[in-house]
Amino acid sequence: MLDEKISPMLALGAGFRPPLWRAPMLDEKISPMLAYAADPFDSARHLYEIKWDGSRCLLFLKNGTIRLQNRRLENITHRYPELSDLPRFIQAKNAILDGELVVLRDGLPDFPRLQQREQAADPLKISLLARKLPATYVAFDLLFLNDAACLSLPLRRRKALLREILRESACLVESRYIHKQGVAFFREAVARGLEGIMAKNLASPYLIGKRSRYWLKIKPRLKAECRIVGFTPGEGARAPYFGALLVAARREGELVYRGRVGSGFSTADLEELTKRLRSLETAACPLPRGIRVKGARWVRPELAAEIHYQELTPQGRFRAPVFKRLLK
Repeated sequence: MLDEKISPMLALGAGFRPPLWRAPMLDEKISPMLAYAADPFDSARHLYEIKWDGSRCLLFLKNGTIRLQNRRLENITHRYPELSDLPRFIQAKNAILDGELVVLRDGLPDFPRLQQREQAADPLKISLLARKLPATYVAFDLLFLNDAACLSLPLRRRKALLREILRESACLVESRYIHKQGVAFFREAVARGLEGIMAKNLASPYLIGKRSRYWLKIKPRLKAECRIVGFTPGEGARAPYFGALLVAARREGELVYRGRVGSGFSTADLEELTKRLRSLETAACPLPRGIRVKGARWVRPELAAEIHYQELTPQGRFRAPVFKRLLK
C-alpha cells in the first residue's frame, strides 16, 4: 500500500551548512520549477510522490507572515484566509516552500471544488468557502530557509530539511514519497483515483522557472477520435501557423465541442495542418449547437485527429489535451 512504502527521512550528514543567501521578501515573484511528461518507470536514482490534483503554489514565510503565489506569479493569499495559521506549523524565521493547494474530499484531491475556491473574488463568498471547502497546503520542496539558499542542494537534502521544519496539521502536510518502485506506485495511485505521480531525480537542484527532465510527471491518459472544427491564430513563434485546434467528438450522432488543443505538435504537424486547415475555412461554425470562441476561425469538419487527455471537465471539455496524430 502507498502508506506502507513511505521512505524514511534521508540524513543530511554531520556538519552540513547550506550556502548563505538573504531573507526572502514577501513581495518577490518566483517562477516554479516545471516537469516533462513521461511513462511509468523504475529507478534507484529517483523518488516518486503523488501528483496532487490542485493548484501549484509557492509559500513565502517571513517573521510570522505568509504570502501564497500561484504559477502565474499572482498573490492569492486573500483567497485562502483559513491558511493564515500556517506559520505556526513551519519551524523557521523565513522560508520559501514549493507545493500544491488542494481541497480534499474523502482524503482525495477534488479539483472541481478547488476551482470554486480559485474563482471566488467576493470577500464574503471567500469567507464562506473557506469554512465549507477548506484548503490544505501540500509541501514538497524547499527553496530558501533562514537566510540560506537551498536551490543548489540535491533534492534528497532539500526534502530532509523540509521534513525537519514542518509540523503537519489539517492545513499543512508533507508530500511523502517512495524510492525505486515507480511502476507499482503509479498503478496504485491511479487505482486510488489520484491524478498520477511525479518522478524526481534525487540529485536534482531546484531550477527556478525552468522545465527540466530532472522532474517527470506521469499521468494516465484517455484518448478520443475527434473532428477538427476550427482553430485559433498563432502568436509569437507560432505566428506562421495556428495557435490551437478546436475539436469536437461525436456523441449520439452529434458533434459536441471538447475545447482547444494547443500542444503535442511537431513542426511537420504544424506545417501540414496549417495548410490543410486554411483550405477548409468556412464562415459558419460547423457545430449544431453553436459556440463562441474568441478569435476562432471555423473549418469544415473533414479532418479527424487522435487526442489524448486526462479527463472531461464538468463542462464537457478535455482536460490537459495533447494532439497525437492526424487520422488519415
